Amino acid sequence: MVFEILLLFIAGVVGGVLNSAAGGGSFITFPALLFVGVPPISANATNTFSSFSGYLSGAYAFRRELKGHGKALTVIIFTSLIGGAIGALLLMWASESVFQHAIPWLLLFATLLFVFGSKINTFAKSLSGQHKYASQFGAALLFLVLLCICVYGGFFNAGLGIIALSYLALAGYTNINTMNGIKLIVSSSVSLMAIILFIANDSIAWFEGSVVLVGTLIGGYLSARVSKQIPQHHMRQFVIVMSSLITVYFFYHTYFRF
Repeated sequence: MVFEILLLFIAGVVGGVLNSAAGGGSFITFPALLFVGVPPISANATNTFSSFSGYLSGAYAFRRELKGHGKALTVIIFTSLIGGAIGALLLMWASESVFQHAIPWLLLFATLLFVFGSKINTFAKSLSGQHKYASQFGAALLFLVLLCICVYGGFFNAGLGIIALSYLALAGYTNINTMNGIKLIVSSSVSLMAIILFIANDSIAWFEGSVVLVGTLIGGYLSARVSKQIPQHHMRQFVIVMSSLITVYFFYHTYFRF
């Protein structure tokens, strides 16, 4: 029991660091919950609950970078709450196995979107100057993309941060610290709605989740403070490397593990 508690706590700290710095903390915390014997669907719900504190502490540490984005944050939070609720309902109603096979492809798409998001945004802006309704169409499309991302996050939390960063790159954000702060706001809002529904469905392993939660709280806040001191291009490179490793892992785990 002591070993399991220590394992879950360390996984929480590492997961909190990853979630705050680049996303992908569930790559650590979700398998840890499975390892100590929490059933898969319950581990998924518990992972969302335990990551929540890390998202909040990380977002608080980025509060200065979020100033001046109030209008955009209102829309983002509202969309995240709706998407998180829909995703959590899908998890409780649908089979998890089919969605798990789609996860590697979603992560691959997210990684490519983060790498090339700024170029796509430049192209979209050029279109908006040439076509009268291009900007309105682009705004509607970005809203639908964010909603789909939040539905994904409510259903399966792993990789949400990376996909959220990809969306922000596509939306035209360039400051990696501001992007990390908004990413954590998205993750917090999605998780909040999902947790409410998971509690109502009695899907959370409270003891195991609470141990991981304490770890993510510590790791998320410490990482957010440190990451602001690192040059932006290093943070972006770290995000690309981390998302690539997570994508490879999920491809292996889904299609090649026997």
